[in-house]
Amino acid sequence: MNHTDIEPNHTGRRLREIRAWRGQSLEVTAGLAGISFGYLGKLERGDVPLANRRTLEALARALRVAPSEFSPAPWHIEPAEVNEAAHAGLVEVENALDAYEFGEDPGLPTREWPEISADIARLGELSQGSADYAGQAALMPGLLGELHAVYARTPQLRRQALLGMITCYASATWTTKRLGGRGLPLLAARAAQQCADLLESPAWKGFTTWLRGDATGGLSRPEQYRRAMRTADELTPHLNDPEVIQAYGMLHLSAALASAVQGDRSTTSTHLDEARAVAARLDTEAGTFGRMWFGTPNVGIWAASIGLELGDGAKVAETARGVHVAAIPSTSRQAEFYMEVGRALLTDHRRRDQGVQVLMRAESLAPQRVHADVFTREAVADVLRAARRDAGGRDLRGLAWRLGIAPEQAPKS
Repeated sequence: MNHTDIEPNHTGRRLREIRAWRGQSLEVTAGLAGISFGYLGKLERGDVPLANRRTLEALARALRVAPSEFSPAPWHIEPAEVNEAAHAGLVEVENALDAYEFGEDPGLPTREWPEISADIARLGELSQGSADYAGQAALMPGLLGELHAVYARTPQLRRQALLGMITCYASATWTTKRLGGRGLPLLAARAAQQCADLLESPAWKGFTTWLRGDATGGLSRPEQYRRAMRTADELTPHLNDPEVIQAYGMLHLSAALASAVQGDRSTTSTHLDEARAVAARLDTEAGTFGRMWFGTPNVGIWAASIGLELGDGAKVAETARGVHVAAIPSTSRQAEFYMEVGRALLTDHRRRDQGVQVLMRAESLAPQRVHADVFTREAVADVLRAARRDAGGRDLRGLAWRLGIAPEQAPKS
């Protein structure tokens, strides 16, 4: 792979390209996005990074495109051997999402259930454990076909098959979201919701509502909020069930993020407080239902993400000190925590070296997840632009290169 294909100001260039394609002036686009003309100009020139979902999504609405349009093509970022497998698999994932209907026998051969069950567990680990998108894309399509066959042929295994399908559809949601499969995350999340409806399970209804919010919240934060709260209200009579409690808590975190993106700090705090209170009711630090890992440490990770969204900067790193992230048995979730802390540290020029080290720790845990994150890439590119070419530091230049950013193209300060 040629990492020099992506310049540090890729996002700004994409903004200019899309705006020109739409035939919109800086003034019109800035007005539609609710930001200043000067700020949009700085974003396009690369003078400031695109640092939060609120601005990204406002610009996407103003230009009538999906937020993913501002990210580099994923094959520019990962090593070629990873991308070749992931994107070949992405086509198969899309075919699988289209091919199978509930109750219809796809006519595929199936293995014995213990073998299928073992692959469901393996897919869950690839998805919510290590965030290995290439591995998921290779495993999920065939497994999903088998599960539809089992559901159609073996009534006594229908519940297990539906639970396995939810794992498959959740994997498809996150894989297609990170690899740029437009429209596919929603298709996969809605299929997961169909499974929950067939299960008639409050806990799984909560999980799949949260999943849909995670997949498509960027399209409409008000709708993400309404959907999360509507389902949370439906779960309230069932809060004596620990699995329902975990789903209920995640819905409040979803509502908190949706509120933060809309700039409503007060409502955000209300839902974070509710999630903390619910987490305190659990007997464990990290619940295992749905591999959401809901509990006090996960609330802390969400609080870090939300703090960055609200513009709290380096303060996020200080408030995150008490988060017991090691309690969560998921390297990808731990990596997401270190991504947020690293980004927070990069906002303080005195702590940028420390921020780079924290981001490298995240990368060591879940490289595909880190490399796919637009905000991490923007934060690193911004530091790279600000650094003198010879004073940027080996670690910073190496991290930038692995993120697909060409260090040698960064201007001197």
